[in-house]
Amino acid sequence: QAQLVQSGGGLVQAGGSLRLSCVASGVTFSDYTMDWYRQAPGLQRELVASVTSRGITYVANIVKARFTISRDNAQNTATLQMNALKPEDTAVYWCAAQNEALGQYDYWGQGTQVTVSS
Repeated sequence: QAQLVQSGGGLVQAGGSLRLSCVASGVTFSDYTMDWYRQAPGLQRELVASVTSRGITYVANIVKARFTISRDNAQNTATLQMNALKPEDTAVYWCAAQNEALGQYDYWGQGTQVTVSS
């Protein structure tokens, strides 16, 4: 059964760091661009960062210079390193696997809460 399993997240003080991991199983990992989304209460879900199968990355301007996305194709893992966290980074974060051939999201992680206290 194909799935994405997230780990990491939790509660951290402003200025701290967290690392989110997303492990894919039952899929051909190299077929997918891996994305990280987040949604804060009352706001729309937004794309935070993305990494293609070839390692090309995108990081949203709002978190650029603080967040880094990476992937390890040998371990079927995508990672979002979040540094210098701010209270406004508080949200539920999801990883998602976008099929590069079809341009659709095939799989989503279960979501994880990130809370940054001031």
